[in-house]
Amino acid sequence: MKRFQRLEQIRRMDPHKDASEIYRLSAAYEFPWDFTRSLELALYRTYAVPSIGRLLAETSELTRRTQKRYDDTTLLLDAVVEHGFGSPQADTAIRRINQMHRSYDIANDDMRYVLCTFVVMPKRWIDAYGWRRLSRHETVASAVHHRTLGRYLGIRDIPESYEEFEACLDAYEEAHFDWDEDARRVSDATLALMASWYPRPLAPLLRTSTLALLDDHLLSAFRYPPPNAATRALVRRAVRARGRVVRLLPPRRAPHYARQNWEVKSYPNGYELNELGTRPVPGLRGCPVRRADGSAVE
Repeated sequence: MKRFQRLEQIRRMDPHKDASEIYRLSAAYEFPWDFTRSLELALYRTYAVPSIGRLLAETSELTRRTQKRYDDTTLLLDAVVEHGFGSPQADTAIRRINQMHRSYDIANDDMRYVLCTFVVMPKRWIDAYGWRRLSRHETVASAVHHRTLGRYLGIRDIPESYEEFEACLDAYEEAHFDWDEDARRVSDATLALMASWYPRPLAPLLRTSTLALLDDHLLSAFRYPPPNAATRALVRRAVRARGRVVRLLPPRRAPHYARQNWEVKSYPNGYELNELGTRPVPGLRGCPVRRADGSAVE
């Protein structure tokens, strides 16, 4: 197989009817490393919305059990990509995600914003650092795939196109990014987790490198001092250089799913999808007590 042969295959497909298959080809064959990094940063930037960051701090999932929360989120979302909507694995994963989300009072606007990050941040990352830019077919397919995911998650008023996803994300961040002490704790714990995947002496360098990849608006919300211009330029050039090297390599012949990432460490002996995630106790750490009709008791 030649380097651009799979892209040619994608361009022969229908980005609406074949959206999830195109998304799988992009995420598991063309850009597995880039999708992992960009989705990590996508979820990370949602903490800068205080209502999201504060809730995550209250549950302690991302401050006390950071690795497990990272792994469970990765594995549940990955099951949908690998097996496709309607499969038993995807049904189980989506059911678990919904059970967790419905245990808390999460605003639809926040849910929709998180969904927007899944669409927008991979494209922005790949266009900046990937071995090629994301094609229009892949961009449209990602929007369609995530519209479907959003409907399964019960999200309302989902954007129709990539451009609408992007506009929604930018407007929401402009209106809601702000300082919150609890959200900063979640951010610090996540940065520490990312650094923990590498030898300890590298931790300060890795933290600085991660911050160098973040935009000023996000850094300001967390009150992190921005890295100097030279550091930012060096880090970003290094990531771009990786993309240029990948472009020269043979194309991937076997898929690489997120469950295969070495950063996923919590389940060396395997896992069951229906056992992943949290099972909050009503009345504890922000989990509302609910009536039989599902409404929260004030």
